Amino acid sequence: MKLDTHYNHHKVEQNRYQSWKAHGYFRSGDLNKPKFSLVIPPPNVTGTLHLGHAWDNTFQDIIARYKKAQGYDVLYLPGMDHAGIATQARIEARLRERGLSRFDLGREKFLDEAWQWKEEYAATIRHQWAKLGLMLDYDHERFTLNEGLNTAVNHTFVELYKRGYLYQGERIINWDPVLQTALSNIEVIHKDIEGYFYYFKYKLEDSDFYLSVATTRPETMFADVALVISPKDKRYTKYLGRKFINPVNNEPLPLIADEYVDKDFGTGVMKCTPAHDPNDFKIGERHNLARPICLNKDATLNERGLELEGLNRFDARAKLVTKMQKLGLLEKVEKIVHNVGHSERSEAIIEPYLSRQWFLRMDHFANKSIAGQKGDDPVLFYPKRFNQTYLNWMKIAEDWCVSRQIWWGHRIPAYYHKETGEVVVSVTPPPDIHNYTQDEDVLDTWFSSALWPFSTLDWPNTESELFKRYYPTDVMVTGYDIIFFWVSRMIFMGLELTGEKPFKDVVIHGLIRDELGRKMSKSLGNGVDPIEVIAKYGVDSLRYFLAGASTPGQDARYSETRLQSSVNFLNKIWNAARFVLLNLPQDFKPGKINHKALHPVDAFILHRYYETVRKVTSLMDKYELGMASTYLYAFVYDDYCSNYIEMVKVILNNEGDHTNTYNVMYHTLHGILMMIYPYSPFISEEIYLALPDHLASIMLAAYPKVSRHRFSVADEEVSTIINLIKEIRNFKNTNNLAPNTKMNLYVANVDFDLNPYRDIIARLGFINEFKMGRIPVEVTTVSLPKGTFGFELDVDRDVLIAQLEKEIETLTKEVERSTKLLSNPSFKLKAPASKVAEEEEKARHYAESLALAIDKLNKLR
Repeated sequence: MKLDTHYNHHKVEQNRYQSWKAHGYFRSGDLNKPKFSLVIPPPNVTGTLHLGHAWDNTFQDIIARYKKAQGYDVLYLPGMDHAGIATQARIEARLRERGLSRFDLGREKFLDEAWQWKEEYAATIRHQWAKLGLMLDYDHERFTLNEGLNTAVNHTFVELYKRGYLYQGERIINWDPVLQTALSNIEVIHKDIEGYFYYFKYKLEDSDFYLSVATTRPETMFADVALVISPKDKRYTKYLGRKFINPVNNEPLPLIADEYVDKDFGTGVMKCTPAHDPNDFKIGERHNLARPICLNKDATLNERGLELEGLNRFDARAKLVTKMQKLGLLEKVEKIVHNVGHSERSEAIIEPYLSRQWFLRMDHFANKSIAGQKGDDPVLFYPKRFNQTYLNWMKIAEDWCVSRQIWWGHRIPAYYHKETGEVVVSVTPPPDIHNYTQDEDVLDTWFSSALWPFSTLDWPNTESELFKRYYPTDVMVTGYDIIFFWVSRMIFMGLELTGEKPFKDVVIHGLIRDELGRKMSKSLGNGVDPIEVIAKYGVDSLRYFLAGASTPGQDARYSETRLQSSVNFLNKIWNAARFVLLNLPQDFKPGKINHKALHPVDAFILHRYYETVRKVTSLMDKYELGMASTYLYAFVYDDYCSNYIEMVKVILNNEGDHTNTYNVMYHTLHGILMMIYPYSPFISEEIYLALPDHLASIMLAAYPKVSRHRFSVADEEVSTIINLIKEIRNFKNTNNLAPNTKMNLYVANVDFDLNPYRDIIARLGFINEFKMGRIPVEVTTVSLPKGTFGFELDVDRDVLIAQLEKEIETLTKEVERSTKLLSNPSFKLKAPASKVAEEEEKARHYAESLALAIDKLNKLR
C-alpha cells in the first residue's frame, strides 16, 4: 500500500471506524492478558455532544488505546444517562409545541414519549462517538434506565433503607416551581441579578418602638415565626423574649438570640422563616420553632397570604410592598445586585422550600469516605490537590435529597398502605399490591449515576464474569466541577455496596473555554460543534489538539491557531512517512538494528527516540497526556523531520550498505506511529498499513518498550553538527545571501572525528572547502561546545560590494521619501491614523535595513 502524495483526512477517516468495529478490535475479553477497565461518564440523552464531551472522551480513549497497545485486555464501556429532569424538561417543551402537557398524556404515555426520545438521541450520540473514534466495547453498552441497572438501583435503595441510611423527612430543598420538583445543587445556576432590600418595621407589642428588618422576599413574611438577633448585640438583648408584630399579618413574633446572626450586618435583626430559607430552618431546629408554609408548589401564595392568596410570588411581592408603604410600615428600599439561584432547565428562580422528601444520611458515608482516603489504599487523584478538595467537601456534606417530583427516572420502590399508611420498601411490590400505592416520585439522576462503575458490570450479581473480571475499574476521567456531585458519590457507594473503591485513579480535568477564556454557552453564542471541527480539520487533528490542551485539573482554551498547528504536525508525519517508505528498498524486510555498527546520525536519532519513548511512557502512566504530546511533537518535528531526515538523505545518497540505516528508519517510524496512535488513530492506521510486515491493524500492534540503549557521544556530536548548520544558515541570512551560496568552512579545536559528517555539512551548508587549523582574524567565527568554526564566503568580493552599494542606494531613497512624507503636517492631519502608523513602521524598517547594509559594506571593504 502506498501513501497518497498529500494527506487527506476525509479519505483517511472514511469507513475506518466501521472496519475496526466490524473486526471486533474494540471488544474486551482476552483472558490471557491483564485487564484494564474504564467506564465512560454517561452523556445525557438530551441532545448532541459538545466540545467538552469531545475533550473528556478523547482523554479516556487515549488512555484506553495506550493500555491496549501495551498488551492489556481493555474494557472501555459505553453508556448514556437518562438525565431525569433535563430530559423531561426537553420532552415537555416538545409536547407544548403540540399543545399538550404531560398530564394530558398521563404517566404511561408520557414515558412512551420519553423512550422514543431516548432512542432518537442515543443514535445521534453513537454517531458522534464513532466520529470521535472512541474504542468503545458496544457489546456492553448500558443505559441508566435499562432493566439491569434499574434492578441495581432498586436493590441499592432497599438495602440502604434496611441499613437505616434512607429516611423520609422535611428539609429545605431547591424547588423549581415551574417543573415542580426538587433540584440538586448542580441543577441550579446562580446569576447576579438586580433586586431590592425591603426594610420593614416590626413594632414592639403595645409600643411604637420597632425593629427594622430587611428581606429580599417580602412574600415569605407570611411564614415568619420569630425575629433573631446575635446574643452579643447589646442594643437589643433587653428585648429578648418580647413580642414584635409581623406587619403583614399582625401575628406576634418572639425575639430570640442565635449565634448565626452577625450583629454588624444590616440592622443586626433578621426574620426567621424556617419553611423558606435553609439557614432559618437550622435556626428553627435549634429553637424548636414551627415551620408554616406560605407558598404553594407553583409559587403562588396559599391561604396564609390572606387577600394575596392565589397570586404568584412576584405579583404578591409588588402588592404587599405597596400596601406596607401606604400603612407606613415600609421604612426604606435599597437597590442591590444579588446572587440568585435559577433552574438550569426551566430558568425559573429557585424557591428554597420545605418539603417532605427522601434523604440519604451523609454522616456515615462521609466518615467512611474520609477513612478510606486516609487508609492504605485510597483512590488516587490526579492532580493530587483534588484529594483535599474531595475531603473538604465530604467534611461538610449534608443529607442528600434523593427524591424528585417527575416521571422520567427510577421510580422509588416504596409502597404506602391505603388505609394504615404502612410503608413497604421492597424490590418487588407487596403481594396485595391493590391495597398499596407506590411512591409517585423518582430518584435523583445522580443516585443511579453513583452506581455507574459497578451497576454497568452486572452488580448486584457479584458472581457475574464481567463484574469479577473488570471491577474495580482502573480509572475515571471527569471534570473538577462534579467531584462532589458524582465522584464522591461513586466512591462512597462503591465502598458501601461492594466493599471496594470503584476505581483506582481519578483524573480530573477542567473546562474547555473559548479563546478569550470565557465559558462556552448558548447565551454567548461561543459554542463549538466538534462535528463541524472534524469535518474541517479531521478528527485526528482535533484529538491531538485536545490532548495537547490537557493540563490535568486546568481549564483549556479552544484555539483555531493551535488546532491548525496540529493539522500541520500530522502533515509533517505524513510526509516523513512517505520519505521513509519511498527510500526503503522494495524487498525490504524489517530486521534487528545492529547497535554496534551505527552511523553516528542513526545513533543520534535512536538516542533521541529511546529517550522520547521513556519520557512519553512515563508521562502517559501518570496521565500527563498533554505533556507527553508536547515531547512527542518536539521529537517528531525537530529531531526526526527537521534534522534526521535531512541528514539521512545525504547518507542514503552515498554509496555503501545502508541496511542498518533502513532498519533505523523503519523502527523509529514504527515507534513514532505507535506513540501517535492513541492520540490520532486514523492517520496512524493509514500509515501503519503502508509499512512492510504490518499486522491487520495498528490496533493489534505493540507500544514501543523503553530501551536501555543510549548513544550520548553521538548525540553530542550530531547536536554540534546541527547547530553548526544552523549557524551557517544564519550567517547567510544575516548577509542577505541565498541559502545555496557556496562558502568555505574553517575548522579548529574539534574534539571528535568530523569525517562521518563532512558530506552532511557540505550538502546542507553548501560548503566548498574544509580548511583545518587556525582561523584568520577577518573571518566570522562561531564557538560551539565541541569545536570552533569560521565562515569564509567563496564568492567574488567585488560582486558583493556592488550588490550592497545598489541596495544602499535604493534604501537611501526610501528613507528620504518616508522622512519627507512624515515631516509634512498636512499628511499627518489628513491621513487616517492607520496609514500614518503604517508609514512610520516603513520608515523604521528602511532605516534599520540601511544601517545594516552600510555595516556589511564597511566590513567587506
